[in-house]
Amino acid sequence: MTHQTISPKDAYDLISSGKAVLIDVRDPDEFSQNHILYAQSIPLSHIDDIFDHLSLPSDRKIIMQCLSGKRGEQACAIIGNKGISQEIFNIEGGISAWQAAGLPIIGKPPQKLSIFRQVQMIVGALIFTLIMLGLWGIGAAFIIAGIFAAALTFAGITGWCGLAMLLQHMPWNTPKTHKEKKSCCGCG
Repeated sequence: MTHQTISPKDAYDLISSGKAVLIDVRDPDEFSQNHILYAQSIPLSHIDDIFDHLSLPSDRKIIMQCLSGKRGEQACAIIGNKGISQEIFNIEGGISAWQAAGLPIIGKPPQKLSIFRQVQMIVGALIFTLIMLGLWGIGAAFIIAGIFAAALTFAGITGWCGLAMLLQHMPWNTPKTHKEKKSCCGCG
């Protein structure tokens, strides 16, 4: 079945009236930052395997949602190839458009880049820099770029990424804890 886009307002009306099921295909760390009420979190990387095991009511429409609409569109294509009878929609503009329309979310608006995007930016910048160095005559840079590309491929296949684990512990990615202040005289 083919899919179509739906405006955030129309999606809200269907979801709040119980006529649709919402599936958030963003990564778990993105979902934990904020999400739409009633959304089920099924990352795009797992949608093909998990969708067949869901017990979705056959009389409800299926709405996919991500950050800006691209991953939701991919999820719609994957689900559309499964031959299901429900109508499939993708929220146009994703949760970003949902928020811009003033519709409610749970959590805070994203104030930082997800770990996934940080890994993409770091590895992409490293590979680009190494290729440029290789073109300028430093042959070993091509080998190192290949190692980074292989590591990224390994992370995509296995789901294990050492760089992501390291980034989770960086100060900008750890939640701030409020330390108890002590008075100058030590009495409280």
